[in-house]
Amino acid sequence: MLSLIRRLPDFSPRLPGLLLLFVLLLAFSRPGRATHIVGGEMDLQYLSGSTYQITLNLYFDALNGQPGALDSDLTVSIFDKNSNARMQNVVLPLSNNTLVNYTNPACSTPDLITRRIVYTARVELAANRYNSAGGYYAAVERCCRNNGINNIVNAADAGQTFYLEFPAVVRNGQPFRDSTPRIFPPLSDYACINELFYYDFGGQDADGDSLVYELATPFNGHATSVFPKPVAEPQPYQEITWSAGNSVNSQIPGAPTLSINRLTGRLQVRPTRQGLFVFGLKCVEYRKGVKIGEARRDFQLKVIPCAQNSTPTMTVQAATSRGPYREGRDTLRLRPGFSRCLNLRFTDADSPSRLSLSLRAVNFPGSLLPSFTLTQGMIKTPGAPDTLVSQLCFPSCFSSRGQVYYLDVIVADDGCSLPKRDTVRVAFTAQPDPNGPPALVSTAGPALPLRARVGDLITFDVTGTDPDSDPVTLTMTGVGFQPTELGATFVQGVNGNQTRGRFTWRVDCRAVGRPMHEFRFLASAGPCNDPQTVTLTVPIQVDYTNAPPVLATSLPRAPSATEPTVIRRLVGGVYEATFNGTDTDRDALVLSATGNGFELADAGMSFRPTNGNGQASATFRWDANCAGYDQVGRALEVTFQLQESTCQPVPQTRVVRFELINPDTVAFRPVNIFTPNGDDKNATFTVPDLPPDFCGSRFADVKIFSRWGNLVYQSKDRNFRWDGGQAVPGVYFYLIEYTDGRKFKGPITLER
Repeated sequence: MLSLIRRLPDFSPRLPGLLLLFVLLLAFSRPGRATHIVGGEMDLQYLSGSTYQITLNLYFDALNGQPGALDSDLTVSIFDKNSNARMQNVVLPLSNNTLVNYTNPACSTPDLITRRIVYTARVELAANRYNSAGGYYAAVERCCRNNGINNIVNAADAGQTFYLEFPAVVRNGQPFRDSTPRIFPPLSDYACINELFYYDFGGQDADGDSLVYELATPFNGHATSVFPKPVAEPQPYQEITWSAGNSVNSQIPGAPTLSINRLTGRLQVRPTRQGLFVFGLKCVEYRKGVKIGEARRDFQLKVIPCAQNSTPTMTVQAATSRGPYREGRDTLRLRPGFSRCLNLRFTDADSPSRLSLSLRAVNFPGSLLPSFTLTQGMIKTPGAPDTLVSQLCFPSCFSSRGQVYYLDVIVADDGCSLPKRDTVRVAFTAQPDPNGPPALVSTAGPALPLRARVGDLITFDVTGTDPDSDPVTLTMTGVGFQPTELGATFVQGVNGNQTRGRFTWRVDCRAVGRPMHEFRFLASAGPCNDPQTVTLTVPIQVDYTNAPPVLATSLPRAPSATEPTVIRRLVGGVYEATFNGTDTDRDALVLSATGNGFELADAGMSFRPTNGNGQASATFRWDANCAGYDQVGRALEVTFQLQESTCQPVPQTRVVRFELINPDTVAFRPVNIFTPNGDDKNATFTVPDLPPDFCGSRFADVKIFSRWGNLVYQSKDRNFRWDGGQAVPGVYFYLIEYTDGRKFKGPITLER
């Protein structure tokens, strides 16, 4: 559409129709043209996997902005920073719409009302796409800014480009997770002319990255009042044009002008001119000294004349001193036996005024702050005094440990737009009242170390007391181990001014391996969360010895330590062996027998143990048969073991191989000629001394072939007889096969 309008001068014959189109475009775009943008920013948060959440916060002028300018969604475009290639567009639906509160609600003004409009959606950043070393940027373009802005040119037609940079999601082949800073709390306050205005714009970073803040000229971008909501184009983005006298380093007229602390994000200015001023800043994100991202924020600050507000004043005086405390010159010394309180007096020239008191520890833990007797109050109202009085008292246990501590005592009024403050920095040293350490005793002694065996129950009490009656806390630790991992418990309770704990430990095998166990007990007591601690160590020596059990058996001695005993029997034979186990420690003994890949009963074996403490016996029997042999297909191997029930058992083992004897010990020699000639002598070919069937090896068949390979006879009977049949005299060949694949073959001569 823009290109069409720009070409109007070149197509004069079509001018009336195009002018009509232009008028219609203006008519339909009027709601979006409303000047309503106060400012805003984006952030990108890692969720899981490749999923991120992108959020845009748009700050909306709820007083002057028209409802028609409120979008139901906005589109964010993501680009490759190196090439400016568009990666994807993501539609961000409107998810939240709330008012922005004032820092001091009492200072609110009806001509400044801001809404926070939140657009958000999830986005997938896949590692195989978002891996460009230069990183990426996201942008949303929208028009228009408030018409009344005083420090930029043509504010009513100025847009805002919401801008964010983030790194690739992989680096050096590894996932690189980053959540951009969630920066800048929303601002609805105004500033008073010639009064110091300050605000904390410091951000939060989920990854703990370093954040650096600096002022920046806001982006205008490509959005215009005619086309207020374009899909973002790649950078560069046109910047706004500063009015005369303004620049990136002088965005708001002031003395001093607008500035931001690079490390804290604290923004401050003392404006010298009334008006509405836009300002821009960016937060740069560093990890290990390398920039990985950037977030920008545009916002605006209204400067108005305010009623004169005087700074409250405060005087501090030690209770033991005759004169007021002189900041930078005096050091208060808080000592035992003397008052530890400071008298505070506050005044304010304004009437009426509500004053609030607060403290800030400068160089010591904030948990040790003293307390006020009065933290806030009104002055100069009917019935109220002109001066507010409070007292600040340190506890008697407070100790500065020989150092000079500094404490800021702060009084703030309720003036607008921001409170005026007076701060007195108090230097002091503090010596606590005398406080004795706790005492710790146990009933475990006096003879230490305690000695125990596995199975013993050890109990004793540990008692902590404190001479100043401070509460005592008992704890238990182990030197080089965790007591709970050994099953030791320590249950404590309070009895009057004593804290007593009961130690209980049933010693078991977990204690074996460490000959000495040192249980350390700590008693802590003392005021001001600064306790003194004393320790008591109870050593316990666990005595453990173990003599290996002895296994005696009727089995033959093994050929060597690495070779098993071999027992051989014919099918139908029987073998028996006895086993006896003894243990001088009287540990429970268990005799067992385990077949290697088979069940004993399937192989005709049985094992009958009698187990007991210090003594065990068993009888083994083998009825030799082919069942187990056929199942395993090899020799039968059995492991006999004597096992003791103790912490570090030393099992005794014998491995025995049981083999069946194959009766085929001599190769058979069949006849090599037969003569079926009617004389009934040597009339058939038979083999009466065939190898006998043995377990899985059985006679399968016999085949006789002619010298040309023709089958002339076959039988599955091991008692076969071949009389030659009709075969002609000559040489033939026999083949005898067994079921396990064994074969016997040779020539046989037939003569008639």
